[in-house]
Amino acid sequence: MEPTILKFIVRHSAREQVALLVMTVAAFPFLYLSLDLPKTIVNEAIGGSEFPRELLGHSLDQIPYLLVLSTVFLALVLVNGAFKYVINVYRGVVGERMLRRLRYQLYENVLRFPLPHFRKLSQGEIVSMVTGETEPLGGYIGDAVALPAFQGGTLLTILVFMFVQDPVLGAAAVALYPIQAYLIPKLQRRINALKKERVVHVRKLSERIGETVNGIHEVHAHDTARFELADYAERIGEIYRIRYQMYVLKFFVKFLNNFIAQITPFFFYAIGGYLVITGDLSFGALVAVLAAYKDLSSPWKELLDFYQTKEDARVKYELLYESFQPPGLLDPSLRRGDLTEVPRLSGVLRAVKLDVREDADAGSGHETSMSFRVEMPARVALVGGSGSGRKRLATIIGAVRRPHSGSLLVSGVDLARAPQMLTGARIAYVGQDPKLRAGTLRDNLFYVLKHRPITPVSYDSATAGVVAARLRDARLAGNSEDDTGADWIDYADIGVDGRESLEHRALEALTIADMADDAFALGLQAMLDPAAHPSLVERALQARAELRHRLDEPELAGLVEPFDPSVYNTNMSVAENLVFGTPRDDALRLDDPTASPYVLRVLDDTGLTDDFVEMGRSVAQLMVELFADIEPGSELVEQFSFISGDDLPQYKSLLARIPAAGATALGESDRRMLMALAFRITPARHRLGLIDAAMQDRLLAARELFARGFGDDAARPAVDFFDAERFNPAVSLQDNVLFGRLVYGKPRSAVRVGAAVREVVEKLGMREAVIAAGLDFSVGVGGSRLSPSQRQKVGIARAVLKRPDIMVVDEATAVLDGGSQERVLENLFREMQGRTLIWLVQHASLARRFERVIVLEDGHVVEEGEPQALDRPDTVFGQLVAAH
Repeated sequence: MEPTILKFIVRHSAREQVALLVMTVAAFPFLYLSLDLPKTIVNEAIGGSEFPRELLGHSLDQIPYLLVLSTVFLALVLVNGAFKYVINVYRGVVGERMLRRLRYQLYENVLRFPLPHFRKLSQGEIVSMVTGETEPLGGYIGDAVALPAFQGGTLLTILVFMFVQDPVLGAAAVALYPIQAYLIPKLQRRINALKKERVVHVRKLSERIGETVNGIHEVHAHDTARFELADYAERIGEIYRIRYQMYVLKFFVKFLNNFIAQITPFFFYAIGGYLVITGDLSFGALVAVLAAYKDLSSPWKELLDFYQTKEDARVKYELLYESFQPPGLLDPSLRRGDLTEVPRLSGVLRAVKLDVREDADAGSGHETSMSFRVEMPARVALVGGSGSGRKRLATIIGAVRRPHSGSLLVSGVDLARAPQMLTGARIAYVGQDPKLRAGTLRDNLFYVLKHRPITPVSYDSATAGVVAARLRDARLAGNSEDDTGADWIDYADIGVDGRESLEHRALEALTIADMADDAFALGLQAMLDPAAHPSLVERALQARAELRHRLDEPELAGLVEPFDPSVYNTNMSVAENLVFGTPRDDALRLDDPTASPYVLRVLDDTGLTDDFVEMGRSVAQLMVELFADIEPGSELVEQFSFISGDDLPQYKSLLARIPAAGATALGESDRRMLMALAFRITPARHRLGLIDAAMQDRLLAARELFARGFGDDAARPAVDFFDAERFNPAVSLQDNVLFGRLVYGKPRSAVRVGAAVREVVEKLGMREAVIAAGLDFSVGVGGSRLSPSQRQKVGIARAVLKRPDIMVVDEATAVLDGGSQERVLENLFREMQGRTLIWLVQHASLARRFERVIVLEDGHVVEEGEPQALDRPDTVFGQLVAAH
């Protein structure tokens, strides 16, 4: 990254800037002609008398002469406009391309940051700098040469023209420029300092907002909202103070420019008028000078604005450079690597005087030095207390961080200085807080395998052209030309022979990480596309029939009310019974079907509208009576009321407006409010006596009409209806198998029925296919839809998927329960047979199960060897074991 924005521009866009300069210079002769031609038209074509005149070999009378000159003037206007258009578009292209290059370089540097630097820059600050703070720089870079050249050239051309007409008027036009040239830079320097101060404060504000959002539970738990607001007010108050000072100075500069711009015409009218009266200047020349001066103010203003923009861009770029060029930035050659083949790591792992101090302690004078030797393959436990350096050592072996000094040698390679191409493929590190990306579970598992594109993808002709254009633009902007659409996985390197084999390997990795049951549960909640999973869908229908038989068994009888188009389901709401399916768009909402004209038409045609209004009135009256005196935020209201606490007063007011003629006489909007309550009634749960057998029959008739329609298919909402012979893609796999609703009030019905569903699915050999469906589960931003233990298991599974030569586990099972920890430990022991497993154990006693123990204390190796030999009362290891 270049240290100054000028060097950045010159290095990466010199050719484009020269092209802009050439186009700009080429426009000046046409600009001069367009300024000079009006004088000729006024003095000779309009005010002249000697006609006919010769023009390009043609004899022209006065009017033809005037028309020809006017046409030439129009052509010059078009030529000047064309030059401006081409120059402006090309400036925009250059600016956007350079902005893209800059953002790419900043993001590339983020990937090279030493980890401690992320403690100084928050996520919010980095995002703000890469996106927001760089935005104005693109416009400036495009203008860096072309704008001052064009506007300066325009200014110079106009001044030359004015001096040619009359030197006195030319001198009057520039008389006050020296004042501006002296004052404005001095004021701008003060504005620049304020801008720099403002940027720093805005970054800190962004960091503070991010901290508040991440720790919002702490704010609520400790009632610190008032303090947070006071702190926020103080911070934005400081930004206001800085911006106020900037506005005072900025608008003083504008005032000065405007004042000088208005003073200059005074000289023209006084001096120019005097010269015309005395006959020393023609009237046409004065008109031309006045017209030229009108055009003079624009380039001068543009140049002054450009100067302010340039200074602003310089300040912003310098701040970016300071933030994105920290000490210890990873060497680009280590990130890229140039290995033609990635070697396997075997033999002896040897640490030689490794300095494992934290960066904050590097200058403290307290030295650390670790040396040890491990014959690979091996199972090694790292043991030590707080401050022993074991966590730092684990991150160094795992190639997450680099030591301050020393070497970590294996197979003739110093891992402390090896390219990431080697360490990323041959070493796996699992920490206590694995970071997942927004996407599916499959995306996160396979993410660690994507080191470089292996197999290019074949595109059709149309798509190939689009991709080629995209890659060409990337090359011109200095961006990566790798195609994300290619296959980035080296299947042979991880011991599989293709995509299908990789899927099976992923399931094995999930099993090793004790994540298979979780993935199975996620798969049961997946919504499947029948076209994409025809075999699984067919078996799901078989499982539905099998489960129906299971539910007839005595221990499960009466726990599920199945879907039957001819029977009213008392464990579904009225809305769900009417629709008897899953809406596929927003035209129909089950929480308020009254918003659908189609539903209202069904109720009208079946004579249910007035009944729904009356049922809604009964429900509203009961809810108001029960909950009128309870606080709106009470759990009782939210759990048992049909009406939210915020809406209770509105319904109370509505009940008071019901006329003597009854609720059916209310206005349309009030009637719909009451009808919405009727749609929420679930007979088995609410037991209000409003949905009796007769009403159920009428609702079944309405259900039939809803499904049949009125002959106008376009008016019917899109619904996937419940059909015993069809798979419903709008609900989960588990709900498709269940094909019914749990009976309300049965103890542990969900657990018992859920277990029956899983048993049936596994009995039909669907487990692996369901887990594969679970791989399509969206984990959310940062894996937020997974529990902490599930995120940890995913971290372990994807490390296993790499088939690393060395796997480092940094207390990665601490968040798991005891049974899961034991299963993961045993599974990894089996998986890593013949390879090296290094485990930073949470309790020293666990190290007894490893082949070798390295005991650390205060940044030094104090003991190493077999655990049986070290497990004595007189050893540090024995004392650590005894302490736990």
